[in-house]
Amino acid sequence: MTAAEQHPGPAMPPADGVRPTDGMRPADGMRPGGPTPGGPAPGGPAPGGPAPGGLTPGGPTPGGPTSGGPVPGGGRPPRRWLKALVVFLLIAIPAGYLVISAIQSRNGGEDKAEAASAKGLSAGYPTRVQRRIYDVPVPPHSKKVAFYETNSWKVSSLYVQFVTDRDGLDAFLAKIGTRRSALEEGEVTITGEQAKKVGWQVGAAGHDWAGMVLKQKDPQPKLRITVKFDSPAHPKVYVVSTVTP
Repeated sequence: MTAAEQHPGPAMPPADGVRPTDGMRPADGMRPGGPTPGGPAPGGPAPGGPAPGGLTPGGPTPGGPTSGGPVPGGGRPPRRWLKALVVFLLIAIPAGYLVISAIQSRNGGEDKAEAASAKGLSAGYPTRVQRRIYDVPVPPHSKKVAFYETNSWKVSSLYVQFVTDRDGLDAFLAKIGTRRSALEEGEVTITGEQAKKVGWQVGAAGHDWAGMVLKQKDPQPKLRITVKFDSPAHPKVYVVSTVTP
């Protein structure tokens, strides 16, 4: 017996995954002829490895766009047109207001000035009751008709203006019991205080004025009538009718 046989060395460990048994059997977790559980299928890629064709799982599809890029034929529309529209509106709207203001200023004149200062006047015909009480039969189809009424315990007045034609003026004067010949040339019968109350500019120089005062017995109203004949075919009539209770 040799020294090696007398003092045997430590036993050698079995190979990885193989235990010395009576017969050779697969290592733990292995089955004959099959892959390790959780391992790759026969002929398939290793876990975490690239998919067939060189694509990594979770990556872009073959021939598709990269993540976050525009989708062909769809996706978010461009925003340039919206910015252009906003800029256009910011420029066009103020410009439009300036044009309208310029047109209104250019079309101004005496009638516009009167309308601006005559804050008490209301556009339109007086009511039938007002026309009957104050004896102011405004002719039909008149233009620029406006009126204003004041009332107090001492006196009530109706201010009326309108533009008519020759026949309308004659019809108006006939209904209140007078005629055109009663109008005195160059006469302005509406007082400055009355005119100021409604913003009328009667009596201004450079115009063709005529007027009259129609006095009637109480309780009939007293009418101060002033006509502007700058356009003889379309005279403008101003009337202040006063009733004393």
